[in-house]
Amino acid sequence: MDEKTLKQLLNDVSAGKLSTEAALDRLRHLPFEDLGFARVDHHRAIRCGFPEVVFCPRKTPEQVAQIVERLVQKGSNVLATRADQQAYEQVKRLVADARYNPISRTIVVRQKPCEPSAGAVGLVCAGTSDLFVAEEARETLEIMDQRVETVYDVGVAGLHRLLSASATLAKVNVVIVVAGMEGALPSVVGGLVSVPVIAVPTSVGYGASFGGLAALLGMLNSCASNVSVVNIDNGFGAGYIAAMINRLGEKK
Repeated sequence: MDEKTLKQLLNDVSAGKLSTEAALDRLRHLPFEDLGFARVDHHRAIRCGFPEVVFCPRKTPEQVAQIVERLVQKGSNVLATRADQQAYEQVKRLVADARYNPISRTIVVRQKPCEPSAGAVGLVCAGTSDLFVAEEARETLEIMDQRVETVYDVGVAGLHRLLSASATLAKVNVVIVVAGMEGALPSVVGGLVSVPVIAVPTSVGYGASFGGLAALLGMLNSCASNVSVVNIDNGFGAGYIAAMINRLGEKK
């Protein structure tokens, strides 16, 4: 349940379209629902603007499916991250509308119609090998109703590819930059735009990249003043933060 749905529920009770008992039944599990192995937070959309997101690793496929099913039953859009094919197949048995992106390893269920944002988020990805992180960010942004302008495969080894997209980046309100190897791309993008840049280091690279640590340290030491950094491979976190920044801009 989100703020819009709750207001409609209260209006229906006030107008006599819905009984108090029926409204109470719908609100009974609003704070959270105890499944024994998980307490599903049905109140989060009202507090935070988006429902609880399901992090799938270390959960059994059956646990993932039950959590997703409960969120769907409350009318929410649902996002599950780091899901494997087995988890998706279990979810699909319970939720026919579930969709799986094997690149981002995300499960998405959209029940509410999309209300696309007025402003857009730029999503820049250094290489095709980094797409698993960029796609996680894109799926997160889109289920949060954000317009996304993608600029893929524009790493610093061929800088002219990025410069050809400068007109696109000049029109967005915030930019996510995903890169592995030495992680130089966010600094370059930061020097081209006048908006916040969210840098996402990936675990892509040769031995001395140390599973993304080299990219992380490079981004943390960026000389571009508008660059902030999330954790290694955290496309979801970058997408969520970018959506919140874009929403704040629209409120103004």
